[in-house]
Amino acid sequence: MDTQFEAAESHAAAPMPRRRAADRAMHALIAGRLEWLRRFPIARWAPVPLRLIVGYGFMEHGFAKLARGPDAFPAILQALGVPAPHLMGWLTILVEIVGGLFVLLGALIPLASIPMAAVLLVAMITVHLPYGFSSIKLQAVTAAGAQFGPPGFETNLLYLACLAALVLGGSGPLALDGLLAKRREVARASSDAEPPAGCRGAGGPDGATARCTQGPTGRGLT
Repeated sequence: MDTQFEAAESHAAAPMPRRRAADRAMHALIAGRLEWLRRFPIARWAPVPLRLIVGYGFMEHGFAKLARGPDAFPAILQALGVPAPHLMGWLTILVEIVGGLFVLLGALIPLASIPMAAVLLVAMITVHLPYGFSSIKLQAVTAAGAQFGPPGFETNLLYLACLAALVLGGSGPLALDGLLAKRREVARASSDAEPPAGCRGAGGPDGATARCTQGPTGRGLT
C-alpha cells in the first residue's frame, strides 16, 4: 500500500522539473528579447515618420501654390488683408519648400521650425480659426462626390505638434544633423589625439615617448 502511494506521489511530482525547465526557458527567451530591444531600440526611429509627413506636407503645399500661378496666392493674401501680399506670399512659398526639405532631410530642424511654425500660426489665425477645430467636415455625398465644409485648425495643430516633437526629441536616424555631428566628433577626437606642434618623437627604441621643445616660458616637457 505504501509502495503504491509513493509511486503515485512520484508520478505526480515528475512534471514539476519539466515545468520549471519550461519556465526557465520562457524567462530566458523574454530576457533575450528585451536585451535585443535595448540593443536596437525602436523608439529612436520615431522621429523618422514625423519628418516624412511634415517635410513632404510642407513641400507639397508650397509646390501646389506655385502650380496655381505666381499671382494666385498673393491675391488670396490680399483678400485676407495681409500686408505686402506679394512679399509675404513668396516668403510663405519659400518657407514651405525649403523648410519642408530641411525637415525631410533632418537638417537644422530647430532653426527651420521657427518660420514654419510662424506660417502655421498665421494660417490658423487668419483662415482656419473661425471654422472650429475639425479639419474634416463631411456635409453630403452627391453624384459629384463627397462635399466638405471649411476646414478648421486641427491640421495646423498637428503640424505644430510634430515640429515640437522633432525639436525636443531630435531628428532621429538617417538625418543630416546626426551625420554632421558624427563628423564633428571624429574631427575633434582626431585633433585631440594629435601631439602639439612643438612635440617630436623622443628617439627611444620604441618611439612611444615624446618630448616637447622648449616653449616661450623656457621650460620643456619631457
